[in-house]
Amino acid sequence: MALAIPAGFKMAGLHCGIKRNPNKEDLSLIVCERATVAAGVYTTNLVVAAPVVWDRERTPSAKIRAVITNSGNANACTGPKGDEDNAQLAALVGQQIDAEADDVLVMSTGIIGHHLPMEKISTGIETIAEKLGNSEEHFHAAARGILTTDNGEKSTGREVTLAGKKVSIVGMAKGAGMIGPKMATMLGVVLTDAELSAEQAQQVLTAVANETFNCISVEGHRSTNDTLLLLASGAAETGPLGDADLQEFQRHLREMCEELAKKIPADGEGATHLIVIDVLGCGSREDAFQIAKTVSDSPLVKTAITGGDPNWGRICSAAGYAGVDFDPSQMRLTINGHLLYEHGTPVKFDEKAASQAIKNSFETHVELSFGEGQEKARFWTSDLTVDYVKFNSEYRT
Repeated sequence: MALAIPAGFKMAGLHCGIKRNPNKEDLSLIVCERATVAAGVYTTNLVVAAPVVWDRERTPSAKIRAVITNSGNANACTGPKGDEDNAQLAALVGQQIDAEADDVLVMSTGIIGHHLPMEKISTGIETIAEKLGNSEEHFHAAARGILTTDNGEKSTGREVTLAGKKVSIVGMAKGAGMIGPKMATMLGVVLTDAELSAEQAQQVLTAVANETFNCISVEGHRSTNDTLLLLASGAAETGPLGDADLQEFQRHLREMCEELAKKIPADGEGATHLIVIDVLGCGSREDAFQIAKTVSDSPLVKTAITGGDPNWGRICSAAGYAGVDFDPSQMRLTINGHLLYEHGTPVKFDEKAASQAIKNSFETHVELSFGEGQEKARFWTSDLTVDYVKFNSEYRT
């Protein structure tokens, strides 16, 4: 799909030497041509990386000029030197684009506990500043520069009409492991040339993250570096968006973020299935979310899906320990349209057909319904395979 890059931004990506593979970009730079609105949502882990602390203190804002991302090194659990290195990254970018360090946001991802190779990154920043452009090729290079264990680039875009003007929205994300929602998951950046206030940007980003990036997991491990940013240049000259146009923008942003969010568990390390979990009929969305999250985080549920096992007992019991009060006699479960459990007891079903329905489809749909109300939630996760265990047992060695 061809992407229309929003006006008001330039970007680039390159290899500066953090990653061993010289063919993989490990530095990404997005530059705003003028002071730009930015909002962010971040990990709620108490152990956070230096760039998360830096960005939290600077968003929402109406004067951001750049986002610099390095991949291959998380700059997490690196003490005072990690904070100093992060500030230096922002200052180095600022020098290249005639901006203050405080107007530069930073993201890092990769291995935890190692100091950044600042000499390599410093040289990389000088080089990348000379490669900036506004083409689709520049965008894709920048999107590749934020990846780590991903199998490929995660990006999307839309062209929409707001306030009578054509507006572009594009997004990039990364993530395949250490994925547990509680803000966004891993890294993401959305760019638009619509005109938003800092307050509007923060409002819509938080709402959208709660329904998309906050509803995915791979193994439930919440990262130290999770960051999702929204930058709005205003270059489309829409004027301040009224309520109707803001709602329309939020609708498109949600569609895009859902698309990006789904790509993360679909690319889960070693994954053979994307599992979509719908929980219906709850008394509150929070209850539905908690049940969906609990089922998604169960290793027994995940491994059953890997093996094509329609194991209703694992799913129903996971719902039961989610900490949500419900009447078990009203619970109903289907997998890929096969009814497995109803009214507190399993039903007769064609086990072979149900198993084949799982094995023959990359996407497995689990639907749990209750009799407590009208609220619902959707969650996306991956299955759990031997390849996941092997990859993560050898990650540092």
